[in-house]
Amino acid sequence: MSKPFVTALIDTFNHETFIEKAIESVMRQDFPAAETEVLVVDDGSTDRTPELIRKFAPRVRLLCKANGGQASAFNAAIPEARGEIVAFLDGDDWWAPDKLTNVLEVFAGDSTVGLVGHAVTQVYPNGSERTEVPREVSRFRITSAEAARTFRMRRTFLGTSRMTYRREILRQVGPIPETLKFEADEYLFTLAGFFADVVVLPKAYTFYRIHHGNLFQLANWSEESTRRKQEVLAALGFALEQKLEQLQVPSGITKTVVECVQAEADILRLMVDSGSPWETVRAELKILRVLHSDASFSQRLFSCARLLPAFVMPSASYYRWKHRISRLEFYKALRQKFIPFPVPSHVERHEKSAPPVDV
Repeated sequence: MSKPFVTALIDTFNHETFIEKAIESVMRQDFPAAETEVLVVDDGSTDRTPELIRKFAPRVRLLCKANGGQASAFNAAIPEARGEIVAFLDGDDWWAPDKLTNVLEVFAGDSTVGLVGHAVTQVYPNGSERTEVPREVSRFRITSAEAARTFRMRRTFLGTSRMTYRREILRQVGPIPETLKFEADEYLFTLAGFFADVVVLPKAYTFYRIHHGNLFQLANWSEESTRRKQEVLAALGFALEQKLEQLQVPSGITKTVVECVQAEADILRLMVDSGSPWETVRAELKILRVLHSDASFSQRLFSCARLLPAFVMPSASYYRWKHRISRLEFYKALRQKFIPFPVPSHVERHEKSAPPVDV
């Protein structure tokens, strides 16, 4: 069977430090270059990013647009993609050399698969790494509440630099609401599961870079960044509810899919706008139920004990206290030794320390 033509779609904004490594990781794939196009959409960068991308011409096609966020970048670039298969990559991440070969094997073997994701390695500024890998190949289509719960626990393996689609699925999903300055990837991969089968591979083919420019991350926990993320998550939940209603998805399935997004948005709202103790307790217990349903008894007991101050503190005060405690080295050491952060039972986690610094 002949290999399908593939578009590697890279979205970028002010990634001058990282963009060359992202592009080079695509160009070094062991997949035939003649069957791959590299399309980079620059979302109005104000640094040297466009200049650096042009160095790769004509192998790389550059699409420049005014800054509008991730959804607008995807909406501009997807119609320009020539490939039957579209593989996404953020401009600050990079791929393992065998990414496309392994992902394309799944599509080639089964026409009912519309989206393939996989494990990911997070790379931190100090050089340390964390890899989370599903224990086995996972496959689902969101046709029931049970399948929706499977999706909910696998969604971390479907983010931008992990997701590869048949172009037809992207066409069926349609334009992404441009209120999603980020999280446009979650809108796409959530809806894709209603149109086709989703496969998650148990190997890390993407390196996801953690840095202060990540819009999704809250490294500094500033009020501005927390509020921005809360507003986008709330918009994502609303957009998904509207789209699923149009698709006439049963309400029980919609609730299972969307409630994790809404729960995260609720907690961020309480962090910046505060709320009553009961609101905090209810939101935290919901997160525990939705995202950590298979946590051990000791982990659940610890989570409940840590929640005790929330019964008497305003929400914002509780989260400030919780954040201060979580940054203390002795607290981190105690947690690591006695009650590690919960890892879902279907996931293996591997840690790699930062390389030693030469003195």
